[in-house]
Amino acid sequence: MNVSVYFQLMVKKEASDLYLRTKAKPRARINGKVDLISDHEISREEMDQIVTILLANDARRKQFKEDLDIDFIHEEPEIGRFRINIFTQRGTPALVARHVHSKIRGFDELNLPVEICKMFCEECKGLFIVSGPAGNGKSTTIASMIQYINDISSQHIVTIEDPIEFLFRDNKSIINQRELEIDVMSYPKALKHVTQQSPDIIYIGNIRDVETMRAAITATELGTFVMTTFHTINAVQTIIRIVNFFPPHLHDEIRMQLSMILKGTISLRLLPCKDGRGRIPAYETMVVTPTIARLIREGRIREIQNYIDDGELFGMQSFKKSLVDKVKRGLVDERDARRYADSKDDFNLELKGLKRHIE
Repeated sequence: MNVSVYFQLMVKKEASDLYLRTKAKPRARINGKVDLISDHEISREEMDQIVTILLANDARRKQFKEDLDIDFIHEEPEIGRFRINIFTQRGTPALVARHVHSKIRGFDELNLPVEICKMFCEECKGLFIVSGPAGNGKSTTIASMIQYINDISSQHIVTIEDPIEFLFRDNKSIINQRELEIDVMSYPKALKHVTQQSPDIIYIGNIRDVETMRAAITATELGTFVMTTFHTINAVQTIIRIVNFFPPHLHDEIRMQLSMILKGTISLRLLPCKDGRGRIPAYETMVVTPTIARLIREGRIREIQNYIDDGELFGMQSFKKSLVDKVKRGLVDERDARRYADSKDDFNLELKGLKRHIE
């Protein structure tokens, strides 16, 4: 079997991720669960051949040889686009491929909170964050928001990604997409000059270090709307993570800046649908109201959860309410919802119509 056959199998079974490894049978993540997709065991020779095909140029081969790990986009003709990560385990290559859908779906189709997404898309400055574990729809959500902005307003959007996943076509807006190590060497270097490119909106694929975070804050203070993603599970953890990027003696200053620039967060978790057909997002939404801005400024970040729980008037919703809503609507099994909850006890109380405030 060659690699295109595995990609075809993956797409046919509507899998989100494909897993290939030497002396193992191919597996794929289907509706959130990792299942076998073939009884064929991959030999060392076959795995080496797959890697050679995918590492199609000298630059990729050199990077993999040096780092033993590489991340890039691969396009398989007439099958689709895939985000590939090739890494080394037990001295042999292995890979994970994620199917990147060419069609950018709208908020309704993705089962996202439509009005809150539209509200954040209409911001003209500040910082907006989509958070969640890997593979839970962060990039897909951002792509949907960028496409919505592209369809309704005339702006200059610059994306900085590693690698570029969704491809946009200019509509009302003009969109320039930059890929790390092809168009620019790092996020901080891209952000150093991006304000001279007259952007209205900047999308940073992922903030992983203090230099990128500092550059993103500076961009918002110069009047740009910055969108980004974090591998954090909820709003409170996201804010804590941002503050902890910096040394303790700067925490007061960073909290002050965050209280002025942060517009809100959407945190995502994809759950298996009760009918077994696909996955559906549970989400927490936080809007930075004057009260939440004050809590950030004063370092009372963990108290924010109480206001998310009670902030329906402002478009906020907690994970537990989102999970309970999906259970009551018959979209998600109660056991799955409880498993994905931050707190099983809080979920059980919410399911019974009770609540407990976090002290």
